[in-house]
Amino acid sequence: MINVTSETGTLKKVLLHRPGIELEQLTPEVLETLLFDDIPFLKVAKQEHDTFSKILRENSVDVVYLSNLIAETLSIDELIKKQFIEDFINESLNNLAHTYKKELTSYLLDFEDVHQLVLTLMGGVKATEIEKKERNPLASLLIDSRTSFALDPIPNLYFTRDSFATIGNGVAINHMYSRTRRRETIFGRYIFKYHQDFKDTPLYYKNDLPHNIEGGDILNISEKLLLIGLSQRTSPEAVEALSINLFNDPTSKVERIIALDIPNIRAYMHLDTVFTQVDINKFVIHPNILGNLRIFIIEPSTKNYLSVREYNKSLKTLLSEQLDRDDIELISCGGNDYIASAREQWNDGSNTLCIKPGTAIVYDRNTITNKILLDSGIKTLEIPSSELSRGRGGPRCMSMPLIRENI
Repeated sequence: MINVTSETGTLKKVLLHRPGIELEQLTPEVLETLLFDDIPFLKVAKQEHDTFSKILRENSVDVVYLSNLIAETLSIDELIKKQFIEDFINESLNNLAHTYKKELTSYLLDFEDVHQLVLTLMGGVKATEIEKKERNPLASLLIDSRTSFALDPIPNLYFTRDSFATIGNGVAINHMYSRTRRRETIFGRYIFKYHQDFKDTPLYYKNDLPHNIEGGDILNISEKLLLIGLSQRTSPEAVEALSINLFNDPTSKVERIIALDIPNIRAYMHLDTVFTQVDINKFVIHPNILGNLRIFIIEPSTKNYLSVREYNKSLKTLLSEQLDRDDIELISCGGNDYIASAREQWNDGSNTLCIKPGTAIVYDRNTITNKILLDSGIKTLEIPSSELSRGRGGPRCMSMPLIRENI
C-alpha cells in the first residue's frame, strides 16, 4: 500500500537502502561515470546510515529495506527470479555482461540465498568471479581481469528517492537521467509488479518512456498539488507526460502541477537539493535559485492536452495562493551569507526529510542552516554525514516514503 499526499504528514513507513559493498567498488577512474565526487569510507557510511534508520524507528517509522523487498519478490517464484536475472544482465551497459551472458547467468542462478544474490547484483560481479569460455580471444587479451566487472556495481542505490516516486496512492517508475543509474529502476519495477504488498499500486509513469525524470524533483505538496523541478535530471517532456497520466488516471487526485525551472547544473541536480518542506507553512530554500526561477502552472485541458501558463509572481506568493495561507516562510539555507549558503547547499543543507509537521532530519554538518531552522521553530534531528554526503545527497534523497498520514 502507498499513501503519500504531502511532504509533512507524519511519516509511517519508509524505504531505505543500507550502503553496501557497491561503495567499495569505486575507484578514481570510475567516479565521474558513476556520479561520485569522492570515495566514501563504507564502514563509517554504514554507521551513519544506521543512525539515520535508528532515528526514524525512534520516531515510530517502519523502516523497510530495498534489498529485503526485492529478495521477497524474487522468492515468490523461481521463474520471477530467472526473469529478473535475465533483465538485469540485458540492461547492463557492460559489454562483458553480454559477451559472457550464459556464464554470468549460471553464476547468479547458483546462489541459494536470494538475499545474497540481491546484494551481489547491487555490489557488482567481477570478471574473475565467473568462468569465461574463450569465445573471444581478442577481448580476453585486452581485459584486465583484476579490475574489470562483468556486472558493474550500483553505488547510487542508497539514494532511494530517485528511481521511483510515490504520488498519492501510486508511483512513477522513473526514466533515469544517467545511463549508469537506469538499472536501479528494475528493483522498483519488480516490486510493484509482483510483491504482495505493492503489486496493485497504480503506475503513473513508466521507465520505458523516453524522457528522463527522477524522484528528487517530485514534491507532494498536497493531495491535489505537485511541485516538480525542471532540472539537470528531469525534462519538460517527462513532466508533460507525467501530468497527462496523472490528470487522466481515475486513481489520481492531483489537479495541478507546478513546474519550477531551476539551473541545470550538478550542484542543483534535483529540486530537493535546493528546496524542501519542513512544516505545513515552512520551506528551506537555497536563496541563489530565486533570482532566475521560472514558474509554470500546469492544469488539465482536454484529454491528452494541458493548459500551461507562466506564473510571474514570487515563489512565496505562489505557495501562499496554492496553499491558501498567508504565513508562508522561506528559510534560507546558510542564511544571508553567500559563502555559507553555497557551502551548506553543496552539503545538502536544504535537503531535509520532514517526518512530521515541524520536525525534520538533517545533516549535522550544516550548522548555520540547522541553527536557523531551530530559530524558526523547527525541531531538527541531526545525523552524522561525513561519508554519506560524499554521494551528493541528504536525508530526503536517502529515503522514499511509502506511507504518510494525511494532513
